Amino acid sequence: MALTRRTALLAALGSLPVGIWAPGWTGMLAVNAPLALACACDFALAAPVRRLRLTRSGDASARLGEAADVDLTVTNPSGRPLRAELRDAWPPSSWQPGTEVAASRHRSTIPPGERRRLTTRLRPTRRGDHRADRVTIRSYGPLGLFTRQGSHQVPWTVRVLPPFTSRKHLPSKLARLRELDGRTSVLTRGQGTEFDSLRDYVPGDDTRSIDWRATARQSTVAVRTWRPERDRHILLVLDTGRTSAGRVGDAPRLDASMDAALLLAALASRAGDRVDLLAYDRRVRALVQGRAAGEVLPSLVNALATLEPELIETDARGLTATALRTAPRRSLIVLLTSLDTAPVEEGLLPVLSRLTKRHTVLVASVADPHIEQMAASRGTTEAVYDAAAAAQARSERHRTAEKLMRRGVTVVDATPDELAPALADAYLSLKTAGRL
Repeated sequence: MALTRRTALLAALGSLPVGIWAPGWTGMLAVNAPLALACACDFALAAPVRRLRLTRSGDASARLGEAADVDLTVTNPSGRPLRAELRDAWPPSSWQPGTEVAASRHRSTIPPGERRRLTTRLRPTRRGDHRADRVTIRSYGPLGLFTRQGSHQVPWTVRVLPPFTSRKHLPSKLARLRELDGRTSVLTRGQGTEFDSLRDYVPGDDTRSIDWRATARQSTVAVRTWRPERDRHILLVLDTGRTSAGRVGDAPRLDASMDAALLLAALASRAGDRVDLLAYDRRVRALVQGRAAGEVLPSLVNALATLEPELIETDARGLTATALRTAPRRSLIVLLTSLDTAPVEEGLLPVLSRLTKRHTVLVASVADPHIEQMAASRGTTEAVYDAAAAAQARSERHRTAEKLMRRGVTVVDATPDELAPALADAYLSLKTAGRL
């Protein structure tokens, strides 16, 4: 039970003549008796809050940056009309800054025995599971003088998925894949690729592709055409240690790595390859394996939704051992990690040979675009120092990348906007060369 602003205003107006004509409690009680009676009647006529029945429905998932509509159905089983204000509480990250008050509060009038549906529109600013808090309801009487107030727990969870902004690159990468796969007139040859068909020799063709037996049976020179092998195994390994928590632009490095992994998974599954995912720092944070082609992308998106960087150093030996157990046969291992000198030289390089001995290894890293801006700075003493620091940072990354490449590793180092298409291109290049 609570006083409303209207009650307080009437009480203030009613007490004014008391101080002038009838000082003391007796006069005050006489003057305020009608107001007290009106408040009591108003409170008695307000619909009870505890008896209300509340249920939820609506969106259970949404991509980061998109809206999610959650419906709250309120049923009034009492014999009095419900005149109510409701607050549907969610975590602060469920709203854009400054929009929570307008989005979470509702006014509704529900006649006896009826129900109404109220919609709360969430605009989450973080990935992960967003769980509903309590619903607080304030029920007014017909005069608006007194209210009944109470809360209900109405559970609901909205899972906010990675935005997958790099999906805009998928059509162009699929077009190139179709060319490599022999679905267009462009056919390629590479070590380890599968025989496709025979065609007439065209000047410029590799003479090693001539089929001499077929040529002897006909009057023209015949050459073999090849298409990339299918049903290869690809293991995406996400390093979720402390280096993945570093922010590049408005998001952690891990988010850019996720986006690149999703584009590669979508492309590889369309190419007929099997894609698994491992997220690791000192223990397994996520593992997706054995999914059919049509289930790969939804499974990965769902697994990555709740993944967050851990502020601990990654155990490179544990990561390598887990990757080898997850990929017992020859595979393409795509390691999305940092190219910072210390973690690579002290952690990855000593155990890298265990991976390269059995698998093809590709390392992808998120570069900071601010470094490129600093490298181009000129004009002031401070800008020159910034440029020198940026040049030194780039030089260290290049040296680290060269050390990896000397050990047979393919390295992709690109800014967040360019990493996903660059990684997809590296995958297609390996497929073209028959290295998968």
